Amino acid sequence: MQEKISLVIATRNKGKTAEIRDLLKGFPILIKNLDDFGPIPEMREDGDTFDENAYQKSSFAARVLGYPALADDSGLVVDALGGRPGVHSARYGGEQATDEDRCRKLLEELGESTNRKAAFECIISIAVPTGAALTYEGRCEGRVTIKPEGTSGFGYDPIFYSLEYQKTFAQLTMEEKSRISHRGKALKQVIKEFDKVLIWIRQHMPIQERIDCKK
Repeated sequence: MQEKISLVIATRNKGKTAEIRDLLKGFPILIKNLDDFGPIPEMREDGDTFDENAYQKSSFAARVLGYPALADDSGLVVDALGGRPGVHSARYGGEQATDEDRCRKLLEELGESTNRKAAFECIISIAVPTGAALTYEGRCEGRVTIKPEGTSGFGYDPIFYSLEYQKTFAQLTMEEKSRISHRGKALKQVIKEFDKVLIWIRQHMPIQERIDCKK
C-alpha cells in the first residue's frame, strides 16, 4: 500500500479546504490546513498578481512547516471597476471586513451600472520546502447580481451569477460549483496530472537522513 503524502492547504478557510479535499479524494494524500498546526508567522501576500501571491503563500507554508503545500490566490475581477477588487479581493473593505461587508461594498461601488460583467480568476501553486513549485490556473466568466442570492459557499459567491447554471455560486451545490468554478477548473488541471504531481513531490522533498547511534 502506497504511503500517503501530507499536503498542506495554506489557508484557514474551512470552505476552501472542504472544496479541495472533496476534489482530491481518492488520491494517497492526507489533507491538512493551517489550523492543524500551531502559530506560524504571518504569510506575505503583497504581490501584484494572483501568480505572485499564490507562490508566496505556498512556498512560505512549505518552508515553515516542512511539508509540500498548496495555495491558491483568487479573486473577483469586475469589468466596470477596472479589474477591481482583483488581487485585493480578500482584503477589500479592510482587514476586519466580513464576506457580507465585502459583497455590500462591491455592490455599492458598482451602483446601477449596466455593465455587470465579471470573472473569478484563480492561480494554484504547489510548492515544496526547497522552493520549487508547480502552477495551474482557472477562470470562470459571469456577472455581478443586483443583490446577494443564496446561502452556500463563501466570499463573493452570493453576488456572482453563473451563466452556465443561471444561479449565483451561493445557490449551487459544492459539486455544481466545483464543476465550473475558477478554483474547480484549476484543480481539474491538478487532478488530471496528480499522479505526476505526487512523483514530482517525492522527487523534490528533502530526504530525511537516518543516523545510526554508535556506542
